Amino acid sequence: MSVIGGTLLRSGQHKKPSCKRYALAAAFVMSFGLASEIGAAGPVVVSNGNDSGEGSLRAALKAAAQPGASGHVLVATDGDISVKSTLTYEGQAPLAIYGSGQSIKTEVNTTLLEVSKGADLTVNNLNFRGPGGFSVKNRGDKSGKAGKGIFVKLRGDQTGIVNVTLEGVALSGIAYHGIHISDCDRGDACGAGSGGEGNGSPASITVRLTNVSISEVGTGKFDADGIRVDERGAGDIIFNSRNSSFSRVGADGVELDEGQDGDVIASVVNNTFVENGGYCDPKVLEQFLPKDHKGEFKDQKFSESDVPAKVEGSPDDACFERDVELYDSGFVKEYEIELDLDDGIDIDEAGNGDLRTLMVGSTIRGNLDEGLDFSEEDGGELDVSVWRSTAQGNTDDGFRAREDGPGSVKILLHDVQARENGRKGATFRQRDQGDINVVVDRTMTGKNGDGKKTGIVVEQAGAGTGTLTLRNSKISDGIDAENVKVVEE
Repeated sequence: MSVIGGTLLRSGQHKKPSCKRYALAAAFVMSFGLASEIGAAGPVVVSNGNDSGEGSLRAALKAAAQPGASGHVLVATDGDISVKSTLTYEGQAPLAIYGSGQSIKTEVNTTLLEVSKGADLTVNNLNFRGPGGFSVKNRGDKSGKAGKGIFVKLRGDQTGIVNVTLEGVALSGIAYHGIHISDCDRGDACGAGSGGEGNGSPASITVRLTNVSISEVGTGKFDADGIRVDERGAGDIIFNSRNSSFSRVGADGVELDEGQDGDVIASVVNNTFVENGGYCDPKVLEQFLPKDHKGEFKDQKFSESDVPAKVEGSPDDACFERDVELYDSGFVKEYEIELDLDDGIDIDEAGNGDLRTLMVGSTIRGNLDEGLDFSEEDGGELDVSVWRSTAQGNTDDGFRAREDGPGSVKILLHDVQARENGRKGATFRQRDQGDINVVVDRTMTGKNGDGKKTGIVVEQAGAGTGTLTLRNSKISDGIDAENVKVVEE
């Protein structure tokens, strides 16, 4: 049996696509070294750009999910593929889609590709384009669900490792997450950040990105990221991104949320994170902030009932954070109502497990909240190394990492620049039991915040020790070390 044009061909049947398409499919097989891997079942060849029917990608995905199929799809069209509804792969066997620069595109607000039963996914040399034009004033979730670019949903009984591998892929013009990998039984209501809600399978998730571009996605819904991984249950997140870019995303360029037991291990090399986090556009929404949107008070001076109410009637009320801190007496210590802007890269690990990240040769610039924001809580360690990277012009801190549980913090900045960020160049905190050790080597900070102790902040607020070691570095805007010994070598 072989598969041509999305149709299974049995012995004695004949269907001949053009010689050009045969040649293109053969070239794909040779260039990716797939001939032995695909085997006798043969690939499924997409021979036209139609939304459905014989030779379409939709038909190919259905054929690839059949028992005994190779799971390999070769896009041999001369042009792009236009769809009006979600392309769905319902198999559990691995799926690999190979193109040569074509786009899968839609003019409607829908998810482009969904892998619905937790199959491994490989995509090479394809683009995914939504209709674009989304904003907080032109939301993608007003009349239905906002569309995603690629959505991989794990099964509740999944075990082992789910692999998502993208190379030479570009995503743009999408209302919701550009890429969403979900191991969470609450779906899009899973919640974000450390300690998010929901449960998941025991499986781990591995993501590999090479030469991937994600731009102008997540601009039509609150908290919509360039790539979002929600992992619940006992599994790990392993994230490896090379030579990739995340720009003008509505929320975080990259958000990895590990909400229960399990580690997050990330390697980020030669990436850019530029101008992300602006869905809650200050130019549009600041007018809806109450006149007195923050305050700080002595005890017994300000009642909670006097705090301004939650914002209502804006283009998206979810964009407003309202935080109130009380004294033991019940009176207000401080409150703030502010816009919920987002980061270049955001990683949260909760439950028992470590957060370990290596970043090399990366640029983090102009993001509307922190440039890099990592947090680890509960049992586990926080270990972050940043080499030959720059954080510049981010609205909040350039680099931020904190440990809220009883684990150690190990930070290395080597040949790093943090300059012209709105608050601090770099902030590192340990808030519970555990030591914090920060080494800053051949690093420069300048013009961050107001320039007064805003270059590097290291805080030990828990029961452990703290050390900041400086080597061949120029921290021109000062150091704020709280319960931390500063050593210059």
